[in-house]
Amino acid sequence: MEPMQAIILGVIQGLTEFFPVSSSGHLVIFQQMMGLKEPVLMFDISLHVGTLAAIILYYLNDIIRIFKAWLRWVRSVSGRGGQSVKLSSAEISDTHMAWLIVAGSVPTAVIGFGFHMISQVLFSSLTIVGISLMITGGILLGTRWVHQVKDSVSDFSIKKALLIGTIQGIAVMPGISRSGSTISAALFLGVKPETAIRYSFLLSIPAILGALVLQIFTDPSGGGNVSSGVMATGLVTSLIVGYAALSLLVKMVQKGHLYLFAPYCFVLGVIALIIGG
Repeated sequence: MEPMQAIILGVIQGLTEFFPVSSSGHLVIFQQMMGLKEPVLMFDISLHVGTLAAIILYYLNDIIRIFKAWLRWVRSVSGRGGQSVKLSSAEISDTHMAWLIVAGSVPTAVIGFGFHMISQVLFSSLTIVGISLMITGGILLGTRWVHQVKDSVSDFSIKKALLIGTIQGIAVMPGISRSGSTISAALFLGVKPETAIRYSFLLSIPAILGALVLQIFTDPSGGGNVSSGVMATGLVTSLIVGYAALSLLVKMVQKGHLYLFAPYCFVLGVIALIIGG
């Protein structure tokens, strides 16, 4: 793999991991157009590490605040030190978000592991990618008619988190956008846009980490040879582009413009079906 190919794939990963158009679907299409086989494992991991770092950097304050609130909650229920710990309303909200992330991660892990067993079939079929992209387009288009709500995080139930986590697990399929499907699902369930996108990407952190660990244990050899320079190029590119894409997506979701990505998914889905046919 040449450095320029690493940059191109890094840009694609950075944009499509956050824009609701399926990063896996794009990588399958562009790798075949560039004459590449399924990406070398360690390079694929480096791209995902870059976008994962972008999420962590963007939501770093939220992550720290949620973690601190959860620790205080543990102290409050355990009664350590013999003193009662009273949580503020903000800490209660952050603790609730932590449990929502835990709840959503359970079905994601179960379903994701199941799909991993047939990943070779899924990622080798442009027909599957094309159909899945059109499904993603339909989901995004549906958000056009979602009414804005002002529910607080406390109104976000565990039941909703489990459903969104299930959808995130299904989004392992190439062509089904993880961000698009989870944000859309939250909006359909009455979650306000700001909370929907925040939850979607906080929920993605354990999902991405779990997927990376599973990949490494499945193929400890790394799946081939790629220089460290090429991997670093892909990682940095996906991080920078990913951070910018995430910043833009947050603004679009807040304005209710998620549906604007639907036509692109429909067109690319048709192209994938034509190429795959």
